[in-house]
Amino acid sequence: MIQPGPVARMGAGWVKRSLVRYAVPLGFGVLCLLFSWASGLRWEFLADEVVSRLGRNALLVLSLILPVTAGLGLNFSIVIGAMAGQLGLITVTHLRLGGPAGLALAAGIATPLAVLLGFAAGAVLNRAKGKEMIASMILSFFSDGLYQLLLLFMVGGLIPVIDPDLILESGVGVRATIDLQAVASALDRLLPIQAGPVSIPGANILVAGLVALGIFLLGKTKLGQDMRAVGQDIHVAEMAGIRVDRVRTSALMLSTVLASWGQIVFLQNISTLNTYYSHDQVGMFSIAALLVGGATVFRATWVNAIVGIFLFHTLFVVAPFAGQNLMASPQIGEFFRVFAAYGIIAATLALNARQRAEGIARRM
Repeated sequence: MIQPGPVARMGAGWVKRSLVRYAVPLGFGVLCLLFSWASGLRWEFLADEVVSRLGRNALLVLSLILPVTAGLGLNFSIVIGAMAGQLGLITVTHLRLGGPAGLALAAGIATPLAVLLGFAAGAVLNRAKGKEMIASMILSFFSDGLYQLLLLFMVGGLIPVIDPDLILESGVGVRATIDLQAVASALDRLLPIQAGPVSIPGANILVAGLVALGIFLLGKTKLGQDMRAVGQDIHVAEMAGIRVDRVRTSALMLSTVLASWGQIVFLQNISTLNTYYSHDQVGMFSIAALLVGGATVFRATWVNAIVGIFLFHTLFVVAPFAGQNLMASPQIGEFFRVFAAYGIIAATLALNARQRAEGIARRM
């Protein structure tokens, strides 16, 4: 019997490793193809929807990369940055400032607030080393309580604001829904590109591309190298003289700022702010998209972010239509995509825990 040569064995090993490493994006790609076929949607409509969602969600997903690089895992506390962005939009709506200038001012208001909140989040997570993901999730819940306290009881009360378009009829508290008509699609309309039937929000894609380039270039700096060193082994980094807590806090601050900008970009596309719930699922769906793109708790790149957005949001678009055609109920598709969002996070965390345990066992 002829035995396979060393080249064939190496090739088979490479294929096996690649299939294991990219199992999640490959599996989602197959699901997207099957659901797209079952949905019966025209490719033009699907392409237009997915490209629009890419421009809308790119910054939020990209904001997750730096904490992963610095060893903080999946940063559920980007919700804090999203709240900062919403406060910026509420402020410019009150000032009646719209268009690109309104978006720029919203980002200008959100940025220092996000820096402060990111610094506070870094201080908390530095005291929870090894449990950063659950700590960041609890931190986001706590921050949501403070956010609602501010907008429900302090605005119009301790903070005098008289604006019938923003404040409830009682005179205290911000309305549950705010029309962002003044800044609606302000970024989308800056550089529109029409590629056949597909409308490409050129400015959104350009901003996301610049942020991705900035993250890549940051990796070439000393701070980026320190982040990678801390993410690989925190104890070795400390022995090498790296100020670990400062590096981790810097990653959290940058992530929070990017998330605040991302929420502003997201909401100007939606054109409506659900004051108390728009930020609710930001962390969950952004993390799910990043993981679908092939990222792990220990490694994430801008390529994972872009691929994940395409796959995850393709499934989001086609699932209700596929559910309607296959089961006569679009709600089935809705259930499936929510299940997919939570399931991919749970499966990835379990897989990474197993890989970590195997790595520790091999070193012993």
